[in-house]
Amino acid sequence: MRKILFLLCLIPFVTQAQDEIKNKYTPSNTVVKEKKESEFKKKLKREFKFSTFYAAYNGANSISDVTTYSVTDGLTTTKTSTPYDYSAVFGVRKIQRFGYEPNIQNRFKNGTENSFSDAATIGSKSKGFEYLFELDFRRQQGRTFLSQDHFLRYIGDWYVFKVEYLEDGLADIGYFEASQRYRYKINRKFSVNIGAVQRISEPYGFDPLSDWLLSTGDIHFTNLAIYEMGYSVDFSDGLGGIQYLNPAGEIVATSTEVWEAVVIPQVLSDYVARERELLPRKLEYSMVIGFDYYKYTKDFWLHSWGNIMPYHIKSDDQYSYHKYNGGNWVDYSGGLIFGYRFTKSLGIFTEGKYHKYWNRSWYDFSMGINFIIL
Repeated sequence: MRKILFLLCLIPFVTQAQDEIKNKYTPSNTVVKEKKESEFKKKLKREFKFSTFYAAYNGANSISDVTTYSVTDGLTTTKTSTPYDYSAVFGVRKIQRFGYEPNIQNRFKNGTENSFSDAATIGSKSKGFEYLFELDFRRQQGRTFLSQDHFLRYIGDWYVFKVEYLEDGLADIGYFEASQRYRYKINRKFSVNIGAVQRISEPYGFDPLSDWLLSTGDIHFTNLAIYEMGYSVDFSDGLGGIQYLNPAGEIVATSTEVWEAVVIPQVLSDYVARERELLPRKLEYSMVIGFDYYKYTKDFWLHSWGNIMPYHIKSDDQYSYHKYNGGNWVDYSGGLIFGYRFTKSLGIFTEGKYHKYWNRSWYDFSMGINFIIL
């Protein structure tokens, strides 16, 4: 027992001696490495400070059930039900709010908020990183959509860097964009910028049906359905009838009228969707010119921004938009947020954003008037 107690008493001294030897013979580069790791962790913590991680699920009933009546074989009714609408949103954001935006520090974020200012070139933060990563899975009137917006932006005194991936399921648009801009501050409220933009997207403007167009402008849709989509036509009943069969061998039409009016539109839609998925992504280089204006007081605020891409470098890519457009074109985007309080009770507001890329446009807007009874 005395020996055991003696050994236990020696443990602290042995441990201390080992630590002293370790510190004495530890290479200096290891200490420097540990300091660098500590500094990196501090910087990382600082960049995530005040960021918000959020996840939310929202739902509501969709359109009411639709009842269809038929008298072909006596009166029959068919009821079509539409599943409920929902949205599942997941994201993380660190974007300093503007003065006109409500303070949501004490409110939960449910993903349904529409912050138009996120699309602005210059944020409220005077310098540093800002970011947004958001996924939105949505079902609306029985159709499902995926929308996502991810961007990382760095704002400097005289330059702005930004990378973004945007996909709008409702507008059927998706692209990756990176921009590098020189920024010139005319005053504290107004600045202009100029630089370069690189975009990666599917070849918008390409029409998969163009190869099937006849000289008359019509399309040989039956051949397309047979040779590309696997449909077939059967004349073997011996009575002069005709049957149109889908790739699974099921009869989808027994007359040319039904075939052309009901089946062919879906065939063409499926073919275009399939061909779009098979096309390679293309890279475009463009010049961009923009501006940003921001003024805020308690009774009046105006925030506007705009970007225009008047020139695009022509490439030898067979899917380049130059080919479909017949030369250069102009892409542009912008936004406006305006509010004015006439009195403590009465105020008006207008806000919205607009994009037009590759002759495709998508937008959001909101306007109204508020009157508070005091």
